[in-house]
Amino acid sequence: MRQERLTELLHLAILLQGRRRGMSIGDICEEFAVGRRTAERMRDTVEAAFGALERVERGDGRRRYWRLESRALAPLVRITDQEMAQLKWAADAVRHTAFHHQVAMLEIVIAKLAALSRPRSDDESEAEIEALMGAEGVAMRPGPRDFPHGDLLVFLREAISAHERVSFEYLSRFSGKISRQKVTPLGLLYGNRAFLVARSRWAPQPRLWRLANIREYYNTGDFFDPDPDFDLRAFAARSFGTFQEEPVEVVLRFAPGPAADDAADFLFHPSQRHSRDEDGTLRVSFRAGGIQEMCWHLATWGEAVVVEQPPRLRRRLAALGKTLATHHRG
Repeated sequence: MRQERLTELLHLAILLQGRRRGMSIGDICEEFAVGRRTAERMRDTVEAAFGALERVERGDGRRRYWRLESRALAPLVRITDQEMAQLKWAADAVRHTAFHHQVAMLEIVIAKLAALSRPRSDDESEAEIEALMGAEGVAMRPGPRDFPHGDLLVFLREAISAHERVSFEYLSRFSGKISRQKVTPLGLLYGNRAFLVARSRWAPQPRLWRLANIREYYNTGDFFDPDPDFDLRAFAARSFGTFQEEPVEVVLRFAPGPAADDAADFLFHPSQRHSRDEDGTLRVSFRAGGIQEMCWHLATWGEAVVVEQPPRLRRRLAALGKTLATHHRG
């Protein structure tokens, strides 16, 4: 067997054991860029080498999923210095955002992985990891630092997992008043700030609650059935950043040259589409809400960008440009 194929089979075995929800034949095809028959042979080879695969029930009934429960794989899994360095780099990146609870959890994972791995020598391995980390850095990004205490994150994660409604005191950033809220928690959304996505008696549609504005929080013992139609990723993709409003069609035009080249490599939104004119002009289109946050971002592109759609965004960007120019002259 070729070394490349052996490496792929070992990688598949690791995925089948690491993904608790299992993998389908379609997942294997996508992961390894192979056809269905090849994916089936790879799955069968892993089963022959490491033991029987367990069938995972997902509830949709349309696909079959498998995972590997055998312990035969453990002695073959090695964590490299490069992989450990990337984990430490990720912890540093999160530390810059002030998500201290997530940093602490990452550091625990790193320590556990280090304890399970068998490096050639502790000193030699640590030196290699430090050298790798020294070659990459994380740029500081200005922005709010009002992230919540880790206890609140743990509380909300447990409530979301248990499908239990929660109660809390909430400080309105508009009125400055504190109100008692009881909500159905659906998920957590992170941007420059952290938000709880939840429904309430007064807001049947999912809305955002800023975690930094939650004061006191309690379990209610009131459980609910999960909504099969709610998708947190789809909800997040409705907006540009974290501002939630009705999505609109956005078309941006970037001037030929460096601006168009930079914009071609920039992710404005997961749904974006690109097109190039003969003169090198780049058009970027996507569908999202959050006009104000779009405006703040597009202002950083200066005169290199023109808003073709929607007119509301074009007017707001022009007004912001005039305001910034006035302050600059002042």
